[in-house]
Amino acid sequence: MEIARAISNRAIGQVVATEMRLRSAYLCRVPDRTSAKATRSQIFIAFAAVYIIWGSTYLAIRFAIETLPPMLMVGTRFFAAGGIMYVWLRARGAAAPKAIHWRSAAIVGILMPVFGTGVVVWAEKRVPSGITALLVAIEPLWIVLLQWLRRGGKRPSAAVIAGVALGLAGLYLLVNPGGDREQGSLFVEGVLVLAALSWAIGSLYSRNAPQPEVHFLGTGMEMVVAGAVLIVAGLVAGEASAFSFAAASAKSWMAMLYLITFGSIIAYTAYVWLLSTVSPTLVSTYAFVNPVVAVFLGWAFASEPLNARMIAAAAIIVGAVALITMGGKEGG
Repeated sequence: MEIARAISNRAIGQVVATEMRLRSAYLCRVPDRTSAKATRSQIFIAFAAVYIIWGSTYLAIRFAIETLPPMLMVGTRFFAAGGIMYVWLRARGAAAPKAIHWRSAAIVGILMPVFGTGVVVWAEKRVPSGITALLVAIEPLWIVLLQWLRRGGKRPSAAVIAGVALGLAGLYLLVNPGGDREQGSLFVEGVLVLAALSWAIGSLYSRNAPQPEVHFLGTGMEMVVAGAVLIVAGLVAGEASAFSFAAASAKSWMAMLYLITFGSIIAYTAYVWLLSTVSPTLVSTYAFVNPVVAVFLGWAFASEPLNARMIAAAAIIVGAVALITMGGKEGG
């Protein structure tokens, strides 16, 4: 146990160290929505942040909630990250947001960080982080279907329809009904699929929602609102009474710091910026990489299961997402 703990601590430290350069480059180069035009290098940096960092956050969440209360942890994560961004940008001269901007922040914050990330944190107490990442990877399917069903939307191509069928087959193999799944895990996995739908709805809504002139300010506001909601949820659930600072491990605090800085300030900001810069279907390709990163890290550093069925399910789901995304027609 001590050896595994030492490996986990060292793993987090190595991830943080290797991504410091990415963090600096992203903050310095990615413009707000008012910039004339995003460059390829800026888009590449933002995609790298979403692809790599978000893939590692599933394991970081698992480490954080080992000794920290789940809802209070994720609520503090978003409230701290959003508060830092809001105060920093306002101090640098960003105009005060209007009431309509706070309304947008509340809608997006509840649909994405609360029902999206909050459910992921809740689920990771019940299913492995790798399976969580694979189920969340169904989001591009929702993105394509929602764009098709909206007014004026275009019918999906044959490749998209094939991808939907393949994705459902992959999910069936992953949850393995009647097989070796733990009791109650099917319910958790179903909730995760709905969480992916909520995230997809929030992603599409955020593209045209009223935002402050400085786009990053709106991102900070979304996280502040989401953090406040999640903290209240944690308090109502009685997490504070069961929490002890003395019992919280250094590994959990390090993981939470990683989630605040990289998972929220860097990767979440990159994701929201990309939604206003390129097509949502293209942005959703982060689901190609995240499950692979999450499953491998969960196996390497948290002794999570990795068997032939999971590898086959992962390949099928990633292949389905690729078909859906590459075959999807952008509806404008």
